[in-house]
Amino acid sequence: MSNENKEHTQKIIPHLWFDDKAEEAVNFYTSLFEDSTIGSVSRYGEAGKEFHGQKAGTVMTVDFDLAGYKMIALNGGPHFSFTPAISFYVTCKTEEEVEKIWQKLSEGGSPMMPLDKYEWSEKYGWVQDQYGLTWQISLGNLKDVHGQKIVPSLMFVDEEGQAEEAVNLYTSLFDDSDITGILRYGPGEDQPEGSVMHAQFRLNDGEVFMVMDSSPEHAGFTFNEAVSLLIQCDTQEEIDHFWSLSAVPAAEQCGWLKDKFGVFWQVAPTQLFEMLNDSDSEKVERVTNAFLQMKKFDIQKLREAFEGNK
Repeated sequence: MSNENKEHTQKIIPHLWFDDKAEEAVNFYTSLFEDSTIGSVSRYGEAGKEFHGQKAGTVMTVDFDLAGYKMIALNGGPHFSFTPAISFYVTCKTEEEVEKIWQKLSEGGSPMMPLDKYEWSEKYGWVQDQYGLTWQISLGNLKDVHGQKIVPSLMFVDEEGQAEEAVNLYTSLFDDSDITGILRYGPGEDQPEGSVMHAQFRLNDGEVFMVMDSSPEHAGFTFNEAVSLLIQCDTQEEIDHFWSLSAVPAAEQCGWLKDKFGVFWQVAPTQLFEMLNDSDSEKVERVTNAFLQMKKFDIQKLREAFEGNK
């Protein structure tokens, strides 16, 4: 995040679902951006093997920062594939930086919009990398994105346009949120007049997001579990509050939910991550078995399982 937000704790963390290449992908991504680091690595245990099917000891998640922006990569098996519905917008300060990042991301990948001059940027391109994740690389001013170099961008493919409704919902749920700008389609364009060509908003005291309503040829680009947004919660009241995003009961599982627009979120207590990283394997196994049975997380029940209390 920007210098002005150094003390800010990032509450919403993009969560990337890979088949088995999470470590490799994280090493690649962190090599592309300055001020990037790899954090903690968690591994699968025996608990929950009937659900995840992964060999005990293999890497489960990797925490990492890209230019100070926190993300998590998961090895979850071949269940979901990335789509351009959620991409990551990268603001670069120089043409050389644009070209360097574009070239690296293009290796083994494929361009979606060629690197070129557009009305919104002197140098911009949209590319799908070798792992299927998509990136928008743009020459621009970091001040325009409040210092946040990596910004999640959500594309809504409903014919009537849902981006503005989504922005209004999300900014209503998170404290200290605001809409910083909306650019709308005009008459005669390939989207309904007044729908969102591009909008930028901030959640939770400064975390920047972008949205757009897409043109009809993007109808196949839908949200799925491959990219979800993890909300870290300190209290049960917070979990209950954000669980109101859920609009598809059948999608509720292990803290995951699907909202009315198809976007997947995870609503999880910060205490759970501390418990899962405990050195006592029996405690970790108990709490793992407990959370695998839950839809919405119950902090008290997780704590009881962790401590061995019935």
